[in-house]
Order: sequence, then C-alpha cells, then structure tokens
Amino acid sequence: MATMDAALIDGFEANRQRLKRLAYRMLGSVSEAEDAVQDAWLRWQRAGADVADPAAWLVRTTTRLCIDRLRAAKAERAAYKGPWLPEPLIEPLTADPVERAEEVSVAFLLALERLSPLERAVFLLHDVFEQDYAEVAETLDRKESAVRQLASRAREHVQTARPRFTVDHDKALKLAAAFAAASATADTKALSELLAEDAIMVSDGGGKRTAALRVLVGRDDVMGLIQGIVWRHGDMGVKSVEAVRINGAPGLLLQMADGPETFAFEPDEDGRIAAIYVMRNPDKLRHV
Repeated sequence: MATMDAALIDGFEANRQRLKRLAYRMLGSVSEAEDAVQDAWLRWQRAGADVADPAAWLVRTTTRLCIDRLRAAKAERAAYKGPWLPEPLIEPLTADPVERAEEVSVAFLLALERLSPLERAVFLLHDVFEQDYAEVAETLDRKESAVRQLASRAREHVQTARPRFTVDHDKALKLAAAFAAASATADTKALSELLAEDAIMVSDGGGKRTAALRVLVGRDDVMGLIQGIVWRHGDMGVKSVEAVRINGAPGLLLQMADGPETFAFEPDEDGRIAAIYVMRNPDKLRHV
C-alpha cells in the first residue's frame, strides 16, 4: 500500500505544475486554479492506480473540472460590478519568469474571456499546450472535426483581442519605475507624459473597493481619474511601492491606505503606456 501511495503521489507531482498552468489560464484565478488541481488530486487518489497514461488523464480531468467551474460561474460573472480582470499572477521581479509573458499577460487572459468554456479549453490545449486535435477531442469527448471548428473560432476571437503591441521587458520595466516615481510624488504632469494618447485604464474593485465602473479610454480620461484621486488623497494614499512581475511582465505592488493593489502595464511601440490594469478587489489579492 505504501508503495502504491508513493507511486500515486509521484505521478501527480510530476504533472502538478502543468495542471496549475492550465487551470490558471482556464479560470483566470490563482486560488481557483489551485482548487481545481486539488479536486483533480482527490479524483486521482481514487483512480490513479488503474490509469495507463497519468499525464493525459490528469490534463483531461483538470480541463473538465475547469469547464464545470466556468459554467457554474457564468451568472456570477454576468453580475460582476464593474470591469473584470484576472487575478494577478505575481512573482518577484528578480526571479526568472515562470511563464512566458505573452501566454499569461492580462490582455491575453482578457481575450480568453471572450471564448466559451469549450473554445477556451480547445485553444489552450492545442495552441498553448501543443496537444494534437485527436488528444483534445478525447479530452473533451468531442469529435475531432468539432474540435477543429472550435479551435478555428477561438483563434479568430483571440487574434482580434490580442495586445496591440508585444510587451518589451525593458520598456515595461522603465515605465513601471517611472510610474512608481511619479505616483510617489503625485506628479500628475509626469504621469500624463507617460501615457499614450489612446491609453486605456481598467480597474477591478469587484464592488468591494472603490474603482472605475467602466474602462477609461484616452489620456485625458485616465488623467481625469488620477487627478481626482490626487485631489481627494493628496499623495494618492500610497504607503509603499514594490516592483514585481505581474503576469509575466514588470508591474507594481502598491500598499495603499485601504489595502494592497497591483498595476500591470502594457507599453506601446513608442515606449509609452498603452494600457494600465489595476487590481483592487481584495478577494483577488488574498495570495499577495
């Protein structure tokens, strides 16, 4: 029995990180991804000894658990207060990135939100995790022809919603540092100069903390909000700023008077900020 238990643990642990990466992209949440992987582990304990291909079985089980979670959360997502952003994936800036930035960027995860649960699963399994269509069809219990159609639709939606520019690490790092310096001194002129003319700002408070209830579009719109915060709080309420990697790219973890928040940046081709994604929802910052 001890030998069997050790084999089950080893078989699962060999695939754990891959399962977490898949679940996070499916669900857009660190905590929910961990829960889905834990559910897969419980099922693995019951079935693992009789499984011929552990990796395929675990990917199939985790994918189906994520699809069930997405379907169950449909009404909750529809009633979400204000813009929805994925739970930030935060790493120390000094560490080598665990994930490729283009595969976990906020813009990419928002693009995945446009897909149905099945489309999302097909796209991730085939285009990101490089499974062939036959494997994906088996995972989802669908015909291969149907899977190919789902993949084609998904690819089209994701392509139209891809980030406007590829995130350059050095540019993003400089922008994050400049934004932190300007925020620390409430220098609205410097902040304005960092923004592209058509910059957007998306803030997610989830109805739990103050945040814009719509996407802000254009430099003037974004600065209107920032200037309002400065007018009300003087120094913008910033207690401390830490440079971190958020979803594969340089960003900021701020400690504010009312709790932590994160800033993720998307630079444009001219080295200005094209998009700012602000997470303020405390439910999505519990892992910080």
